[in-house]
Amino acid sequence: MEEKYKIESGEDKAWGELAKADPGDVAKRSLAVYDAGSGTYTLTVFGEDYRIDPGARRIENMSNPDRKYEYFLNLSIPIYLVQAREVPPSGELVKELKGGEFFFRGSHTLPLDAVATKYARDKALFADACKSLGGVSLKMGDAAFTFGVFPRVAMTLVLWMEDEEFPARASLLFDSNAGSHMALDVVWAMALLACQRMLGYNRD
Repeated sequence: MEEKYKIESGEDKAWGELAKADPGDVAKRSLAVYDAGSGTYTLTVFGEDYRIDPGARRIENMSNPDRKYEYFLNLSIPIYLVQAREVPPSGELVKELKGGEFFFRGSHTLPLDAVATKYARDKALFADACKSLGGVSLKMGDAAFTFGVFPRVAMTLVLWMEDEEFPARASLLFDSNAGSHMALDVVWAMALLACQRMLGYNRD
């Protein structure tokens, strides 16, 4: 008789591990806040607070309930809570994480050209969009903001404005410790989400 195996997705596996994990340990490693009464965690992602219910496998945006469903958060948040380590951001910015020399290319290329095109002549709009993600201004390029993707994971978006000689250019840099908390594909998913939010931003 042929034995059947259930193949769990990374998301399913992370939820299962999170439900069994010690809440105090999870909170200490990830810097999430655990509420014993409800059995839920609160985690800040891109400047917004999310409530995570491991038992129901549910994620709720407490800061912006109207934000549309984003698949990458359902994948990345439980994985971060399970895998995060007590390693703070290093403050060192790198273009590529260790082991990712070829990962962010080809089919994994981020839409940074589209981001640059959108904000090529509107530095103020770029700043507003970055601040909507909880970004903090840095002195790099023509404009730059660093994001607390998760409490222990940071990324920095840099913009060079369009001029008479050169087109606009955007670059996404990673804190060198970002890969300590999750696999490269999850880091890529959050980087893609940051780009998607920048592309979808419109000033009210």
